[in-house]
Amino acid sequence: MTAPNVPTLYEWLGGIEALLRLTTRFYQRVPDDPVLKPIFEHMGVDHPAHVAAFLAEVLGGPQDYSSRYGGHPEMIRHHLNRHLSNEQRKAWLALLLDTADELRLPDDPEFRSALVGYLEWGTRLAVINSQPGATVDVHAPMPKWGWGEVKGPYRPE
Repeated sequence: MTAPNVPTLYEWLGGIEALLRLTTRFYQRVPDDPVLKPIFEHMGVDHPAHVAAFLAEVLGGPQDYSSRYGGHPEMIRHHLNRHLSNEQRKAWLALLLDTADELRLPDDPEFRSALVGYLEWGTRLAVINSQPGATVDVHAPMPKWGWGEVKGPYRPE
């Protein structure tokens, strides 16, 4: 349980406006990265907004991604059969964090630790779900990330 008056990670970083700035700038930078460019060269113009909405919900913001796009199972579907590599995962993570620095998002250790914790978990899950044979668990809950709480792994029934 979160203590009263403790902002969510979403509130701490500046809400949807900050996340839209982050994802928009990040995806503007992707074409200059030879590891990431091939993954996203056919990305739709709405992709940064979708990623911002997903991150917003995960970090304690509104549940717009779930209500509009189908929640975590839908995010998993977007990664199926993409054959992502650990090299691509690390490049994505490094560029996103560099973009957060460029945009001067909060860089206090507590926030960055929580953010990196989610991004490490989420990018590793994306790689797993992109491999041959991965399937979508339609009951997979939306991840909820906070200030260092450990919720344990999700184990499908």
